[in-house]
Amino acid sequence: MEQLKQQIRQHGIVLSEQVLKVDAFLNHQIDPLLMQQIGAEFARRFRDQGIDKVLTVEASGIAPALMTALALGVPMIFARKQQSLTLSGKLLSARVYSFTKQVESTIAISAQHLAAGERVLIVDDFLAHGQAALGLAAIVRQAGASLAGIGIVIEKAFQPGRAQLEKLGCRIESLARIDSLAGGRVSFVD
Repeated sequence: MEQLKQQIRQHGIVLSEQVLKVDAFLNHQIDPLLMQQIGAEFARRFRDQGIDKVLTVEASGIAPALMTALALGVPMIFARKQQSLTLSGKLLSARVYSFTKQVESTIAISAQHLAAGERVLIVDDFLAHGQAALGLAAIVRQAGASLAGIGIVIEKAFQPGRAQLEKLGCRIESLARIDSLAGGRVSFVD
C-alpha cells in the first residue's frame, strides 16, 4: 500500500535495527485518512471471507481494526491488556509477550462478544514475533469461532512472526513489509 509506505518513509524513525517508531501517524498520533485507507484495503482483501467480527488488541491496533470493521460493516472487539472492573464474567484470555515493551501480559475479552461459529479477522499494527496475533488466535479458538485471516499494517519481514502465524493455516495480509532497518534506513520487501 503506497500511501502507508510514504508515511513510513516520511515520518517513521528507525530507533534500532529491530525497532521502527511510527507514532506520528499510527500508534500515538493517528492519521485518520490513512486509517480509512488502511481499513478499506483490508476490507477489499478479506471481503470474500464472510467476516463477522474484527478483533485486535489494545491500544495500537484499535484504529486500523475499527476502520476495517467500518468498511466491512461488522463489529470490532479489542482485547484488553489490563482487566478493569467492567471486564467481568466469563473471559476469553491468552498470555502474550511484547518484545517492544519487554513485558508479558494477559489479554482478555468478554466471552459474550465472540460466539462459536463466527468468522473473525484479526487486525494489528505490527507483526514482528507474532505473539499478539497468536494470543488473539488462541482467544478465537477458545470461543469456538474460526479465524478468517490476519491483517497486519506493518510487518517486519526480517523477524520470525510470519513463520509463526503461517502455522495457523490462515491467510495473512500485510500492507507494508519491511525487509530491513539496517543503517537507520527502512527498506521494503516489495
